[in-house]
Amino acid sequence: MAKKVCCFELGFRGVGILLGMIFMGVSYGVVEGNLVAGQKSLEVGRNVDALNRHAVKTIQSEDGDIIDCIDIYKQPAFDHPALKNHTIQMTPSYDPTTETRAETIAGKLGGRKRESSRTVTSQLWQKSGSCPKGTIPVLRIQKKDLLKSNSVGEYGRKKQPGFTNELTLGNDSENSYLQQSNHSKAVLLTEGFNYLGGKGDIQVFNPYVESDDEYSTSQVCLKHGPYYAYESVESGWAVNPSVYGDRKTRLFVYWTADASKTTGCFDLTCPGFIQTSSEIALGAAIYPISVPRGLPYQITIYIYKDPYTNNWWVQYGGKINIGYWPHKLFKMLSYGAEVVEWGGEVYSSKIGNSPPPHTATAMGSGKFPGPIFGSGCVRRMRVQENTAPLKFPERVFTYADEYECYDVYYVGDYIDDPEFYYGGPGKNPMCP
Repeated sequence: MAKKVCCFELGFRGVGILLGMIFMGVSYGVVEGNLVAGQKSLEVGRNVDALNRHAVKTIQSEDGDIIDCIDIYKQPAFDHPALKNHTIQMTPSYDPTTETRAETIAGKLGGRKRESSRTVTSQLWQKSGSCPKGTIPVLRIQKKDLLKSNSVGEYGRKKQPGFTNELTLGNDSENSYLQQSNHSKAVLLTEGFNYLGGKGDIQVFNPYVESDDEYSTSQVCLKHGPYYAYESVESGWAVNPSVYGDRKTRLFVYWTADASKTTGCFDLTCPGFIQTSSEIALGAAIYPISVPRGLPYQITIYIYKDPYTNNWWVQYGGKINIGYWPHKLFKMLSYGAEVVEWGGEVYSSKIGNSPPPHTATAMGSGKFPGPIFGSGCVRRMRVQENTAPLKFPERVFTYADEYECYDVYYVGDYIDDPEFYYGGPGKNPMCP
């Protein structure tokens, strides 16, 4: 009997010891988690202080954004080692909008007129004030925005893609198109010349983005180089919670010199892009946006290379030169682009390298493409080849990584000017 009691006592002691160890382990895990969270909070605080510059004037936008007017010579670009002694080019060296009537009209057969559109040239913050001369408007990065980023050190940079399937459109095996794991694209593209500019009217929507670490963009993009180390400059609109902290549709620019491995970022979140305009804030919300059965609002984006300085400029709305990427950021793009793309891109860890379910993050308007369905759309696609004026490209291709999820639709005949439709809902019965 005594032995049984002893066994019971040992049993209770063992359970007590086990529970104590579990409690200590949980407590340690909680403490360690709190330490990690605390360290990230400190790191975020340091990065916020580094990213936000002293403001000459601050504007509180009605949508919650804070716009700081900072000295044009104190913007983040000058922290880049290659730009320490850079002299700002305040304006392009020539008028980039030269376009002949013959080159404007691409459809020779005539036919359907494109529907009425309004170019979006306003941002919500502009209702609350303006920046003085000698300053540029910069969207203030807030601590909550960085906390939504998976990696503080990689804040503002696209997630580096892997590659799965290859599709070569030209004779150059290095200049190939591949399905990128984590990324899904639906684009119209042209290649075969040395491109010094690309332009398009991009209809503006507010697509659904499922998770904070996912994004949906629509843009004009110029690229040069092999898929594993390409250089690119692009601009358009984005819904990107991990950069902007919310799901508003915002104007963006982006660059990379190594396929987003270690260089490049959205807007002014890293040294690189030099802003010259006091009218437009990169990353600020675009207003208004297109809605079903409403006016098809659009933005006009033109990225072009200055022939005298070799800097890559971004023009917005057909008249406002926002700023430029200095040619010193690049090697291959200093001479021109091999490819121009128009269309959309979605990023999600649920794309390409994971089993179902697919992400429900939408592209374009979230509808599959077509001229009568209110889908994502780009009109008036133009390129500049060598020193020639702007014109519709001589040959174009459509490409979609996942046509069951995000598709493409090109209209080139029986219309005044070709139109490109793209997008989709992501997850659906055909894309589980």
